Amino acid sequence: MAVMELTIQKKTALGLQHVVAMFGATVLVPLLTGLDPSVALLAAGIGTLLFHLVTKRMVPVFLGSSFAFIPAIILATERGYTWAAIGAGIMAAGLIYVVMSGIVALVGHEVMSRIFPPIVTGPVIIVIGITLAPVAVNMAEGAWWLSLITLATVIVAAVFFKGLFKMLPILTGAVVGYILGAIFFPDFSFQPVLDASWVGLPNFTWGWQDFNWSAIALIAPIAFVTMIEHVGDIIANGGVVGKNFLDEPGLNRTLLGDGIATMAAGLIGGPPNTTYSENTGVLAVTKVYDPFILRIGAMFAIVLSLIPKLAALLRTTPVPVLGGLSMVLFGMIAAVGLRTLVTAQVDFKKSRNMLVVGLILVFGLGVSGLSNALAIGDVTISGLALAAVVGVIINLVLPEPAEEDEFAMAPDAE
Repeated sequence: MAVMELTIQKKTALGLQHVVAMFGATVLVPLLTGLDPSVALLAAGIGTLLFHLVTKRMVPVFLGSSFAFIPAIILATERGYTWAAIGAGIMAAGLIYVVMSGIVALVGHEVMSRIFPPIVTGPVIIVIGITLAPVAVNMAEGAWWLSLITLATVIVAAVFFKGLFKMLPILTGAVVGYILGAIFFPDFSFQPVLDASWVGLPNFTWGWQDFNWSAIALIAPIAFVTMIEHVGDIIANGGVVGKNFLDEPGLNRTLLGDGIATMAAGLIGGPPNTTYSENTGVLAVTKVYDPFILRIGAMFAIVLSLIPKLAALLRTTPVPVLGGLSMVLFGMIAAVGLRTLVTAQVDFKKSRNMLVVGLILVFGLGVSGLSNALAIGDVTISGLALAAVVGVIINLVLPEPAEEDEFAMAPDAE
């Protein structure tokens, strides 16, 4: 099939479409964690450009805010760590990507499958979703009606809408919830938007100013979880485009690009970046795979970050609306973990597999639910980070069982 030549006007419109696709999820992360949404947009735009530079401008990927880091960032704020300390932890997470990139360059990308197989990443992703569930419910308590209407709007958009709009259910739910909140929510005020200027720089928080090992220990290990999501996104993106990006430009380069983008985000006080499957969905719909269009989208994100009125508009979103959106997103995160296990056809007749998954769930959910945080000296350990470490170690240490040993340890569930 002949490739259609696109004018710069059409490429610009397609680039803006990619921004729309990533916008809802990217700005929701800072709204949930207390970060500046303008900084998140700036970090996404800069991060995407850096990723394209590192990957030889070959991979049509857009980077945006990562949901996987939300529990650790929220816990860090609850423990009183400064935004600069959190930024240092995010930079450390990016550094882990960079180190893993070097390892992959030396030994090949198959090492990722060995260290982070689905039996480890699936339950860890489940832990992320379940750990975040109380956050969504707490936000909904202020006005359940508004949260449930927002939730229903997202569901209707996801199930019954067609085309591009089907891929924008979060944005649709946010718009409907915001309008209803502006009309009926008693605490709503539009004054911050009126007071904000049209042009200005985001509120930067420099990540190197508060180097704190405890904050780093909370946040950085989440990189081991998002790395496998990165691999899945790159494979999916290549499947849509019809190229094997694991070989060229290489997984080492895509990991390096993601890591540098995350370090840049932490440097300016933004949330960690990750590759966005939403934009891969846009590629599948439009069938236009030119990476230059993604870079146009990145420039749009940077421009939007320089409009303080937009940031003020986002910050006036009623909390129950965020609760309704979060119910869907956090539930979907847990569901993605389950899908990971199902897609990989993990055999739960094997006691070994049950042990790996069970221990990840117990350590992840159990430690996250402690009234007093688990700490080694002054370093606080998050349940999610501990779950990831335990899962990797247990999976590498336990041998594959003989067939006759299958299900030997499984208790009756009656």
